[in-house]
Amino acid sequence: MLPCRLFFLLAIATSTLFVSVAFADAPGSRPNIIFVLADDMGWNQPGFNHPEEASLTPNMDKLAAEGMRLNEFYTHSVCAPTRAAFLTGRYSFRTWSDWRTEDFGKPSYLAKLGLELAHTKSGEPTRRIHALDTNERTIAEALKEAGYFTALLGKWHLGEWLPEHLPMGQGFDYQYGHYAWGIDYYNKTIVHNAPARYAVYDWHRNQQPVDEDGYSTDLIADETVRLIESRQGNDQPFFMYVAFNAVHGPLNPPPGFPGDPNDADAVRDAMLESFDKALGRIEQAIEKNGFQENTLFVFANDNGPVLEEMSKPFRGTKNTTFEGGVRQPCVIRWPGHVAPGTSKDGLFFIADFFPTFITVAGGNHKQERAIDGLDMTGAFFSGEQSPRNEIIYDVAGSVRLPTIRRGDFKLMGEMLFNIAQDPAEQTDIAIKHPRLVAELTERLDVVGKERPPLGDKPLLMDPPLPYVYGEQEQKDIPQWLIDKVEAVRATQPKEWAPGETPWPKAPQGAEASKMDGLRDEIVK
Repeated sequence: MLPCRLFFLLAIATSTLFVSVAFADAPGSRPNIIFVLADDMGWNQPGFNHPEEASLTPNMDKLAAEGMRLNEFYTHSVCAPTRAAFLTGRYSFRTWSDWRTEDFGKPSYLAKLGLELAHTKSGEPTRRIHALDTNERTIAEALKEAGYFTALLGKWHLGEWLPEHLPMGQGFDYQYGHYAWGIDYYNKTIVHNAPARYAVYDWHRNQQPVDEDGYSTDLIADETVRLIESRQGNDQPFFMYVAFNAVHGPLNPPPGFPGDPNDADAVRDAMLESFDKALGRIEQAIEKNGFQENTLFVFANDNGPVLEEMSKPFRGTKNTTFEGGVRQPCVIRWPGHVAPGTSKDGLFFIADFFPTFITVAGGNHKQERAIDGLDMTGAFFSGEQSPRNEIIYDVAGSVRLPTIRRGDFKLMGEMLFNIAQDPAEQTDIAIKHPRLVAELTERLDVVGKERPPLGDKPLLMDPPLPYVYGEQEQKDIPQWLIDKVEAVRATQPKEWAPGETPWPKAPQGAEASKMDGLRDEIVK
């Protein structure tokens, strides 16, 4: 007779195989998958989350009316960790993606790891190479194995230098957009390459620099529409991961903005409206080209906003594990599989899309590294409850506070909140539940010890200040690119007060986003 645990695991494996085969063989099976990710959008910015006010997002609202909203959908609290969890189905600490690539060029971040700023052989300070491990299996690789065409359009943020760390080295057949954290929407440069303080060009198609005028939100939508149109008449299913940099800073108003460019609120509203129009164009392209009935379309956001007022009624912002930093809008549309205009309770995490997409694609779940994502096909498409009862946002050794959600309760550092009764996290109830605090603390400790070793990060970015990201793209840099970058650098400050930098210092504590200016706390 089989031991109980072995029987349970066998039952789960058999069930997953059955569901996967069922989706693969069912009419309208092997759907196209389009996953659109916004950047730094707040919970209450989509109109469907604040119906009492005039909406700036009619296309998001239309999508919500046609699909299913997730009421408790969670991510990590910053861009790169969320993207890594989506791509691998694993908590970001397991891949060291809770530390972003750019953090390895910033003294205050390096100090938290016990590392010092690296220098090239010629003595120039430079960045240590850090990226998503190539031994990780990505959702692009899994879907490619299942016969899908795979494309990444927009923001990558999981490695910007070595070719194996770029999208086409991680399972994508097609790449368009930028590699690093936050480009200027017009000139396509990143403001600095920490520890270098000057701009770098970051706009590429199939991992070659591309010269394009226009607003990045519009350009990403243009390319996505063209790619959707190109799939007409092709029986191969496609997976498109469309990761907009909108509405992430800098505050660049879209073309034709009629207001005051110094009015930050007006600019943010205009950027949101611009993004919503881009989303609408993608929705129209899906319908116009006959793909709507057999396309699983997911719209979500990567982490909370920079201003708490955009998180209301929740507390917190990006870079914190309060609800405002980790609870995100998310809508799923798949005609015939998801009832329109519905919402779904229960815990869902960004990593859950990994096994879910593999199942609906009829793919293979077998892999060497265990995932943290849970297959949500039953919850999304069959009316079942979410099987998830726990989410781990950060552990010891992460940049942000160790935080865990289990059931109704969330432990954040030493604070405990009952999210069901107090979703705004106004009352710390840790003193009333010492046993639960101890239990959750132990759980975080145990899981945190599963983090693999970081290593000494010996590979360095050289040159420390490239004209363009991508090691192989340093060969034969076109003159137009050099001219564009030099024009931007000519406008940047040439001198800095001691300790000041173009980047914020490493966050500290629960209110991690409320940092004191741009002073780096480690001055050498």
